[in-house]
Amino acid sequence: MESTSLMQPPDLIIRELHTLDEFADMYVLFNRVWQPEPGEEPVVVAQLHALAHTENYVVGAYLGNAMVGASVAFFGAPIGEVLHSHVTATIVDGGVGFALKQHQRTWAVERGLSRITWTYDPLIRRNTYFNMVKLGARPEGYRVNFYGNVDDAVNQHDETDRLLMNWCLTGPKASAAALGVPILRTAPGDAQVAIAAVGDLPLVRPTDAATVLVDIPDDIAALRVRNPSAAREWRHAVRDVLGGLLADGATITGFDPMAGFIVQRHTTRS
Repeated sequence: MESTSLMQPPDLIIRELHTLDEFADMYVLFNRVWQPEPGEEPVVVAQLHALAHTENYVVGAYLGNAMVGASVAFFGAPIGEVLHSHVTATIVDGGVGFALKQHQRTWAVERGLSRITWTYDPLIRRNTYFNMVKLGARPEGYRVNFYGNVDDAVNQHDETDRLLMNWCLTGPKASAAALGVPILRTAPGDAQVAIAAVGDLPLVRPTDAATVLVDIPDDIAALRVRNPSAAREWRHAVRDVLGGLLADGATITGFDPMAGFIVQRHTTRS
């Protein structure tokens, strides 16, 4: 399956991969992005071959003959409903990541699937914006140290806390986002701040408000290099506050680029 659309770079081609050489190119691309230590690679060639052979989602994005992005996903439970997106990466800007996700969405819908799930680091601001605002996906759970400590250029041996994302493929948010309409939400006037950024550090403000705001760093990857102890404080603050709220039944209803996650409690604390 090859894909082009009005919303993607005009010279970009996205297609399913089938050969060992193509899988090797994908392996190189992923390792270029994550720069993992040996044994920490997100996928290896044999896994890619097995996934493609069993008709899972293994695709590359090309500008000319150069692979500039790739994505791997596999069928999940409930069977016939869910595709789980394991890893997606690009090495150029200009809408390649968005085009890959829209290709993945079309591929899943053509196979009768209704949802795509994936995990991502809630401390990464640009990915939060991409997932919630540009795609219209919503978080549905917090997972503590999901992959264990990972030593690569992105994670820097940090604990791998993840938000589990749920993307309803034919819902109004995903349909609007596919046309380039951002799913924007601004913090309501009665929302109270639960975590604010003060310099490099998180400031936790206990609150029983029905709607709370949980901010995240501007650039956690740079912070891990510049101030590793501050990055660790952010990890544990967001885990305790955002993870705690979700564990108590709260819902993340949106992301305000200026204020952070918008979280709605279903019952106020006494």
